[in-house]
Amino acid sequence: MTFDYSDRGKQPVVEDIEGMTLDNTNFRTTIWTGEHLQMTLMEIAPNDDIGLEVHHDIDQFLRVEGGVGLCKMGPTEDNLTFEKEVRDGDGIFVPDGTWHNVENIGDEPLKIYTIYAKPDHVPGTIHVTHEDAENDPNEH
Repeated sequence: MTFDYSDRGKQPVVEDIEGMTLDNTNFRTTIWTGEHLQMTLMEIAPNDDIGLEVHHDIDQFLRVEGGVGLCKMGPTEDNLTFEKEVRDGDGIFVPDGTWHNVENIGDEPLKIYTIYAKPDHVPGTIHVTHEDAENDPNEH
């Protein structure tokens, strides 16, 4: 299958995210940039990493689609108190202001997609049905 890897942000699209992530061979490919959300695909080579970083005013979600990695997070760049091995199917949630890195500890490329965002719903929101969401006064 051939994928369109151009950034089509601010346009409605439906994507095969798993397929695109597994097919991507770039370290980072941005496929959608909107006003409040951005999605990128990453391929991390063995013995490489995403790079130790922190984002301010942005929460981040990363999903592992292939490979094995080590996720490290903490309050400062020299105090990464959280460590967890990650693999296919794992989701990583990085709170705003948290230093983080994901290292490829396997023998094959680590395939990840990541979403950078600001919240859209009140924390803890649960809508059992579509109708509940439409009737929620906190929703727009």
